[in-house]
Amino acid sequence: MLSVLSRIIDIAMVTAGALIAAAAYGGEFVWLSDFQDIALAFNCLLVIWLFPVFGIYQSWRGQRVYDLLVRVALAWLVVEGIGILISFSLHRSDLLSRLWLAYWAVASVALLMLSKGIVHTVLKGLRRGGYNHKAVAIVSGARYARFLSRQMRGRPEAGFRPVAVFDDDEGEHQEIDGMPVERDFDAMIRLIRGRNIRELWLALPISKERTIHRFVVELRNDFVNIRFIPDVQSLTLFREPVVDLLGVPAINLAASPITDLRVLPKRVFDRFFALGALTALAPLMLVIAMLVKLSSPGPVFFRQKRKGIDGNQFEIFKFRSMRVHHEAAGKVTQARRGDPRITRVGAFLRRTSLDELPQFINVLLGDMSVVGPRPHALEHDDIYKDLVKGYMHRYRIKPGITGWAQINGYRGETDRIEKMMGRVKLDLYYMQHWTFWLDIKIVALTMWKGFAGRNAY
Repeated sequence: MLSVLSRIIDIAMVTAGALIAAAAYGGEFVWLSDFQDIALAFNCLLVIWLFPVFGIYQSWRGQRVYDLLVRVALAWLVVEGIGILISFSLHRSDLLSRLWLAYWAVASVALLMLSKGIVHTVLKGLRRGGYNHKAVAIVSGARYARFLSRQMRGRPEAGFRPVAVFDDDEGEHQEIDGMPVERDFDAMIRLIRGRNIRELWLALPISKERTIHRFVVELRNDFVNIRFIPDVQSLTLFREPVVDLLGVPAINLAASPITDLRVLPKRVFDRFFALGALTALAPLMLVIAMLVKLSSPGPVFFRQKRKGIDGNQFEIFKFRSMRVHHEAAGKVTQARRGDPRITRVGAFLRRTSLDELPQFINVLLGDMSVVGPRPHALEHDDIYKDLVKGYMHRYRIKPGITGWAQINGYRGETDRIEKMMGRVKLDLYYMQHWTFWLDIKIVALTMWKGFAGRNAY
């Protein structure tokens, strides 16, 4: 019924768009000419035929309205394009004004998108009020079933309501979040049919192929929407959506959660901010360079290999804060409180983080970002990669001069494994919740709190 109503609304919007175009073209409201009538009727037929091909009349519960609006705009442009091509092939294009067609295209796409947006908003409002919900039965383990249940209840506008769980593993749970837990397959099938449940979500690992197959075969003649939601939470640190890879659905188990398109503002900000910082701080950096040179023999800059995005190595720049010394091969000793290797100038630079200023050169070169997980020495990477879960995932994005971990107190020496675990946890949180405005917030908090820290020495 809703699909039929949607088609009627779309035809009404296309007709209204044609009339608005005629009024804009003629300067007053007039009915369409004979051939414009024919073009309108033909395009309405194309709408009925082509819009379903673009998936416009499928259920959009729980999906972004932005994706629906993009499909509507694309589908209408295809309809209009086909109509124009056919008019040319019939040698009747002289009877249609190009300006009227342009007005029609713009007016119709605006009305179609507006109507879809309004309907989507109204339906979301009704679902928030508890109406138009679909009962969902979940086939899953207790942990993932609880997660899905809370996702549905946390987003009532999506229109899903969890009512039962099937878990064939041994366990003591009689209910999960108020839902009864069924462990007998036949009893679960009777429950689905008896309560007229129309949504069955199979939230299972791939290893449960036999259970998946049993439900699909048993319910093949029932009008139940069976959805497979692979349980990959134990394999991936990020709740990655399904992506299209060569026309095949895929889930990124180990990939950057920040796409190239989303990261574009971050890249632009990095370059301009680094250029501005180096220009403004040039006099200060010159003074620091002179003090470093006078503090002890050796170069002004300390250089060290670090891992960048996707594990690509680069050479990081810092003002040298220690006396020149040699480490044993494959060993890097972290600076500690009262470390005799640190010069007096170096102690001040490290305490105020002024030794990090040359890293704006790394940002300008594209090796680092202003905000991101801090890169560690390669020797430390080799130690922690097997000790701290998710440690190497930090290198899925560019490392930064400052980051979410740093403004939350994780600076300086990581002398205990717990400190590194806390830092990595905050870095992964940043990656999972990244937005450009979060970067701006971190930069602002870094400047507000200052670069000094009690753990920096």
